[in-house]
Amino acid sequence: MLKRIHENRPGAELVTITFEGEAVQVPAGETVLASVMAAGMGYNRTSPISGAHRAGYCQMGVCFECLMEIDGIPNQQACNTIVHEGMVVNRQIGKKVASNG
Repeated sequence: MLKRIHENRPGAELVTITFEGEAVQVPAGETVLASVMAAGMGYNRTSPISGAHRAGYCQMGVCFECLMEIDGIPNQQACNTIVHEGMVVNRQIGKKVASNG
């Protein structure tokens, strides 16, 4: 499991995001992927081919293993998205096509 090196840092600003319907407090300035991994939430998406659980790999926007639905928009790179207060994050199940409506 991923562990923050600054865990329990006095005075650290926290924001609340909702992951899969559960409110989670995470440090401001952290990426969505790091927040989900450090909170021990497990996988962040499933493979569109096999349905296997997947998790972020490169953490720099190259591998696309971190795709999640963020604030209702699918296919967002969680490793390149900074958390903000009230953000709603869900696992991406299979292939998602954004609606135009």
